[in-house]
Formats: sequence, C-alpha cells, structure tokens
Amino acid sequence: MLEPTDGDNPPMNPSPPVAATPTCRTELPVSAGLSLARTFVLLAIGAAGLGWDLWSKHQVFAALGCPGVLPGPGVHPVWKGQVLGVAIQFQLETTLNFGALWGMGQGQTWFFASLSVVAVGVIGYFVRNGQATASWWLTIAAGLLLAGTLGNLFDRLGLHGLQDAQGQSIRAVRDFLDFWFFGNFHWATFNFADMYLVVGASMLVIHSFLVPQEEPTASGISVGTSNPDAQKK
Repeated sequence: MLEPTDGDNPPMNPSPPVAATPTCRTELPVSAGLSLARTFVLLAIGAAGLGWDLWSKHQVFAALGCPGVLPGPGVHPVWKGQVLGVAIQFQLETTLNFGALWGMGQGQTWFFASLSVVAVGVIGYFVRNGQATASWWLTIAAGLLLAGTLGNLFDRLGLHGLQDAQGQSIRAVRDFLDFWFFGNFHWATFNFADMYLVVGASMLVIHSFLVPQEEPTASGISVGTSNPDAQKK
C-alpha cells in the first residue's frame, strides 16, 4: 500500500491568530502617584498647622484672658536671658490685631479677609495644576501657607466667638507670642499662623533664587539649564 505523500493532501489552513485580550492596569504612573502623595502631605500640613494654631490661641486666651474682652492678667512671662550677648525676653501676651502682619493696615479686617479667601483659591489652583506639588520643597511651603492663611481667616471672620462690650462679634486676629530684644526693643506680637506664613513665603523666595529658570528652545519646548541631557546636545 502506498503511503500518501504531502503532495496528495492539500495544506491545512492555519487558524487565524487570536487577538490578545487587553489587560487593565490599575497602577498609577510613578509621577501621578508621587503627585498624589505630595498633595496628601500638603493637606496634612495644612490641617495639622491649622489645628495647632487654633488650639494654641484658644488655650492661651482661655488661661490669660484678654484686656477689655476676657478677664485675666493677659500676660505670662516665659523666659528671660541672653543669647550671643543679646538680651531676650519671651512672654505670652494676649492682643487682638485688626490688621495684618506686624500690625499693618489696622481696621482693614474685611480687606485682609478677602485677600485670605483669594489666597486659598490661588493655593487650590496651583495644587490642582500640579505646580504646588512639583517638589517636596514647594509642597511644604504651600502647606504652611494654607495653614497660616486659614488660621488667620478663621479669626478675621469672628469664628473664635469673642465679643465686645456691646455683644458684637470681634473680627480680629488673636496674637500672643511676644518678644523683647535688647531690653527695650519690642517685636510685634504674633501667632503660629503668622509663623507659617513667613516661613512658607520665605521658602518660595529661596526656591525662586535657587531653582534655575527654564530656557525655551527653538522647538518651543522649555529645557532646564541644569538638565545634563540638554547640555550634551
């Protein structure tokens, strides 16, 4: 019996290729995950800073009172000594500030409250577009600015509950950190929210000087001057 050869059988049609089933990746890109983590840290700094600012104001004013508003001494010495030959005196002294930092713009409470609302909106905008979380440095700075702005806005809206002799809500910032230098130089009384604002703004200024500016190329793409790959081209 003759064995059939390959030529006797027609070639079999190959099966059509099976399309690969696309898989769904749930992992976030590294940059997106890092941005999300920084956003969380920024909000955590803002919340923790705000909480500490409001709690410290409440505790100090409840313990010391405030002249003309709450009964109490209003002043409590904390420390007095010398640092590098400079006489320093630190005390807690409760005061109400109807202006801004260092007592500027007294009587312009609603103006500064409006600026605070705008500042919160600006911070939110930069958080949304990723600029506020572009680095850990900016993340911390933005968190401090958010905490400081909200802390003083809380007071300017009169949410602390303080009232004057006529029963009207007092819309003023509560300050209590008080320093004297050289025996007779009085530094403006401030609070923790003011500290957050000064440190956060200083960090932004330092960042503007230390981070190299991006230079536009012929193709219109911005290239950082410190980019080693850009310097090779």
